[in-house]
Amino acid sequence: MHLMRTVEYKSHGLPLESYKLTRSDHRWQKDLEDIRQVAREQVARHLDEVYADPVRALVHQEGLSKAWKHIKSFKETPPHEIMQWRVRLYCGRIATTSCHAENDRPPRSMRCPECGKAPSTIVAFEPIGLAGEPPRAHIAKSTAPSKPSRAELERHITVLEEENNRLRADQTT
Repeated sequence: MHLMRTVEYKSHGLPLESYKLTRSDHRWQKDLEDIRQVAREQVARHLDEVYADPVRALVHQEGLSKAWKHIKSFKETPPHEIMQWRVRLYCGRIATTSCHAENDRPPRSMRCPECGKAPSTIVAFEPIGLAGEPPRAHIAKSTAPSKPSRAELERHITVLEEENNRLRADQTT
């Protein structure tokens, strides 16, 4: 059984409804947008190069297929290992998200489910609770013998008395 460490979950910017954006929030949002744009450009350039060469394109597709099979082989994380979070996004909306329960805070950003802004920095947050109840521990049955009934005890005494009488008879002969 996998035991999770005890986590002290963090909160920031409460109450979420009245949180005011800081200069740090604006700077982080701009950095995320810049990172996203540069990453898109690099991926586009790389894919243009790959698909320009049929051999590289085939190798690329095989790699993607192998990676996808590997991803699909992973088991879904059980709900009792997922922490749900109530978050305020840079765009001003309040949403919920989740991540593994071993993390003491939510991810830094997400796509806004209402306006679609992606990335939208998570500027304030609070834990809601686990997505599911942990499984109950199985209680092992007691290995102590059950108390015999009166009839069982009387039968046992009879068997012992008969054996005792037989042993005495064997000693006298």
